[in-house]
Order: sequence, then C-alpha cells, then structure tokens
Amino acid sequence: MALTKNQRRIRIKNRIRKIVSGTEARPRLTVFRSNKEIYAQVVDDNTGNTIAAASSRDKEIKTAKANKTEVAALVGKAVAEKALKAGVETIAFDRGGYLYHGRVKSLAEGAREGGLKF
Repeated sequence: MALTKNQRRIRIKNRIRKIVSGTEARPRLTVFRSNKEIYAQVVDDNTGNTIAAASSRDKEIKTAKANKTEVAALVGKAVAEKALKAGVETIAFDRGGYLYHGRVKSLAEGAREGGLKF
C-alpha cells in the first residue's frame, strides 16, 4: 500500500527528530507549513517549553502585502527577533519533514538575517 504525502512527511519528520533535538543552550527551531500559513517556534526539548513563536497569522505579518515566500521570510525574522530577546543566539533547525526549498528555505534565511546562527 502506497503512503500518502502526509504519511511520507511524518515518516521523514520522525527520522529528522531522532537526530535534531533542542537543548537549553541550543534550542530547536521547528517549522510547520500549511497551504495558506506558516508557523515557526523555538523549543527547548529538555523542558518542553516554547521559547519564541511566530506565524503568518500574527497581526504585523498578516497586514504585509506579500506572496507566501516573502511572508515566510518575515516570519523567520520575527521568530529570530523574539528568540534574541529571550537570550537565544544559536539554534538547531528542524524543517519538519518538508523539503529545504521554497517557503521553508525562505523562513530559514529570514531567521539568519534576523540574527540566529545555525
């Protein structure tokens, strides 16, 4: 029986999560991408706490007239800004089973521009 697209993504996500883990010193920047929106959060997996989060549904980002890849870059910058305020400079990037391409790549580059190192 063939896997659906989502089942395949979850399988890849689990494979990535075996390797990529967030610590207090180097938390994990995780990405969730839906057809319309994109979400990012910085997570400390040891305590299970979310340190910073941003999404395309935030007021300051939602008002921007831009295409989805440009919005993803804005989300990356916003999550980087919030993470830096919380004292996080280096992170581990978790692409969530998505290809490092398009909106996911744009979000990562936006986070780098915002000051995060990974």
